[in-house]
Amino acid sequence: MRIGIIGGAGYTAGELLRLLLNHPEAEIAFVHSTSNAGKPVTDIHEGLIGDTDLRFSEDYDLNSIDVLFLCQGHGFSRKFWEENEMPEGLKIVDLAQDYRDESDGYVYGLPEANLDRIKGSRKVANPGCFATALQVALLPLAAAHKLNGEIHVTGITGSTGAGVKPGATTHFSWRTDNLSVYKAFEHQHLAEIKQTLRQLQPGFNSKISFIPVRGDFARGIFAMTYIDTDMTIEEATSLYKEFYKDAEFTHVSDRPVDLKQVVNTNKAIISLEKHGSKLLIISAIDNLLKGASGQAVQNMNIICGLPQRTGLALKPSAF
Repeated sequence: MRIGIIGGAGYTAGELLRLLLNHPEAEIAFVHSTSNAGKPVTDIHEGLIGDTDLRFSEDYDLNSIDVLFLCQGHGFSRKFWEENEMPEGLKIVDLAQDYRDESDGYVYGLPEANLDRIKGSRKVANPGCFATALQVALLPLAAAHKLNGEIHVTGITGSTGAGVKPGATTHFSWRTDNLSVYKAFEHQHLAEIKQTLRQLQPGFNSKISFIPVRGDFARGIFAMTYIDTDMTIEEATSLYKEFYKDAEFTHVSDRPVDLKQVVNTNKAIISLEKHGSKLLIISAIDNLLKGASGQAVQNMNIICGLPQRTGLALKPSAF
């Protein structure tokens, strides 16, 4: 498959390139970046030195490729299609939030919820990173219509979740040995989370009280979700394991999960605890992989009829 990438200079594009360069069925036709046109890709993504001689391009030919990844910032995807004609048959995976509402024929690309619909689509809107971590924690409960009260979540994300552009809250000297809350109760991913939960549990209208936290590490999301329920821990564990029994990358652990189990992988790992009436669901992902580029490649594999794990056999950085 010939691949094109629009917006090739950011963290998600760098991870996407790393995956696609090692994907047995992918050939990268172009990596577009207006600001870096002509430069070697390795000038920006230095971790790829020795892996590729690709250069960023200013021009692109959408008719020369089979799959297009859009890796620009939010709002740019709609602008891109206003300025470009979409070739018939081109498959698209959009990593921005522009089409996560499933407008313009896009399917929301969370395989744990929409696998069959993704298979039948050629336009996929890749989920957000926090949205992925929170949804895998809640999908089994929604499918069983068990989300009937307030949902409480605290999630900690690595600094790469803020993107490659430097800012006051991403500067190393500020971020290291530091924690801070941002967008409390108002995070932009709540809309897509509620959209998916309503598909599984029609009429879902419970409040999701979400506190996002900036972590003092580079990558990963560690989310702690709890609800009130009369289910026993045995019932909850059975529910989750049955729901995810065929999932390629989402796993329910009988032991407490930690962040290093998922960093550098496309895995989502979940653990469950019961404390009185509270069911605690811990979910962990790598925000740049299962939360972005890894899931994008997973979606590409699905829409192209390949096994989901193709090119995604990654080892966690456990030590």
